[in-house]
Amino acid sequence: MASTASILQATAHRPWPLPEGPWVMFQSWRELLFAHWRVAADRLRAVVPPQLELDLYDGGAWLGIAPFRVTGLRPRPLPALPWLSEFLELNVRTYVRVRDRACVYFFSLDAGSTLAVLGARASYRLPYRRANMEMRNDRGLFRFTSRRRGGEARFEARYGPTGRASVPQPGTLEHFLTERYALATVLRSGRVLRAEIHHAPWPLQPAAAEIAVNTMATAAGVPLPNEAPLLHFSARQDTLVWAPDVERR
Repeated sequence: MASTASILQATAHRPWPLPEGPWVMFQSWRELLFAHWRVAADRLRAVVPPQLELDLYDGGAWLGIAPFRVTGLRPRPLPALPWLSEFLELNVRTYVRVRDRACVYFFSLDAGSTLAVLGARASYRLPYRRANMEMRNDRGLFRFTSRRRGGEARFEARYGPTGRASVPQPGTLEHFLTERYALATVLRSGRVLRAEIHHAPWPLQPAAAEIAVNTMATAAGVPLPNEAPLLHFSARQDTLVWAPDVERR
């Protein structure tokens, strides 16, 4: 696992400087699949809070679904605890701008850990949901299943890399979709809450996936087009997270 010092040393790729103050949480994302669909901007505009500006690429909006495994999660300065620091997660996300900064907006974050769900809801006001999840390594391919408790949001897929890893170049769609260093949500008061993150540039591999069941986007109010998604795989991304901050009006 990369040291936090080494993560902080690599900053040339960031679109803005590191945030002031200390990071508060470390986590490593493993065996992650990015599945992205281009969707109508007006469809997303109807379900994304009006306080957030949609971020478009060549006039198009994108919705992403990302299954992965979290390891090594720990708050600073505590060590990772085996029964708390590792769990499965499944995100449904799109892309917004806050004060001209490219951010990720999450429609949902399903997790296989009750403590992770409660902690993230309380501290980051993110829409985490508890789900029954399983991931198995099947000869280099990953079988991921998720069923949200108390709902119909389900995801079942078998995926894996098909080529070598490379870093997305600025200006490309891959860079637009992945190289983002903040997340944004909207509080009940209408204020925007933003949290900064930091990691090395994404090492992306081309990927293949057989998605057998996917009702995650429709559960968020965004029907997916009847076309194959854009797929990328990343074996590992070590990440630092800062405390959230309410945007000034």
